[in-house]
Amino acid sequence: MGRTSDAKNKILTAARSLLEQRGYSALGVAEICKTAEVPKGSFYYFFESKEALALAVIDEQWAAERRDWEGILRGDAAPLERLRQLFEATENRQRNGQETCGVVAGCMFGNLSLEMSNQTDAVRERLQQIFEDQVDMVEATITEALGRGEIKVADPREAARSVVAQLEGQVLFAKLYNNTGQLSTLWPNCLALLRASRPQVAELA
Repeated sequence: MGRTSDAKNKILTAARSLLEQRGYSALGVAEICKTAEVPKGSFYYFFESKEALALAVIDEQWAAERRDWEGILRGDAAPLERLRQLFEATENRQRNGQETCGVVAGCMFGNLSLEMSNQTDAVRERLQQIFEDQVDMVEATITEALGRGEIKVADPREAARSVVAQLEGQVLFAKLYNNTGQLSTLWPNCLALLRASRPQVAELA
């Protein structure tokens, strides 16, 4: 059982690394197995297709990132402070990745959304759900800040969607320019988008 689980973890780890570096389309099962150092038969023992593996990698990645999002956005700090912490954590993750790999990897979910939105319904639907989960968490935080009179938005759901879109877009720019400095405008832009009150802006700046 240990060896079986070991082989599966090797495949998932190799696939995650290759997906981040090369994307989905250019990736083959043989290359994944070679990188994972497992026989090709092991791949089909665990996954019926490359798409099934991609879904497993996406689920594993979101499980880890979701814990981070929940840990921050459901913490004890004030709501706007929690949003700022989320942006800082995102910037730190991209910076650490750049220091390790030499390039800004961007967001796996955003990268795959751009590449696969017209290729496979299963992956597209899974990615849609992940972004909806992110919007749900940001919406709850925005609603709390609205109740405290710290921001002025007409529709917390649409505001949350705009915040997530801004976060994803700036990460895309960071990847495109290979420059995490692109993420430095996230927080001031978010405060402007949410029409944060001036005392609150001064306090959090």
